[in-house]
Amino acid sequence: MARAIVLTGDLLFGSQVQGSLVAAGHGVEIVADQPALIARLSDHSEGPAAVLVVDLTDERLDGAGILEAMRGGGELGSTRTLAFYSHVDLAARERAERAGFDLIVARSRMAREGAELVSGLASR
Repeated sequence: MARAIVLTGDLLFGSQVQGSLVAAGHGVEIVADQPALIARLSDHSEGPAAVLVVDLTDERLDGAGILEAMRGGGELGSTRTLAFYSHVDLAARERAERAGFDLIVARSRMAREGAELVSGLASR
């Protein structure tokens, strides 16, 4: 299926996302910061990443800012983007919308439907 990169510092939820994506046949890498993300996106030894999943609930990361910087720098290429946020943090959703994520969902939906969401974005 698709190669996905998950940007999160939350090892517990990151592992849950990784498990559901792997079970659906996706290749998954978890990275915890922007430098590691840039390195993994530029590594095409396994083909380009089809989907970048960004955790907006991680207070150590500015997911929307990272996406804007990477789009401006051309580092995303054709990689589709998916962000998830806490359903009570509407400001995070608004920042993600302004940053231009392809899809933005609540964390609970990511937990339930992550594999299907990644599959849908990868096939676009």
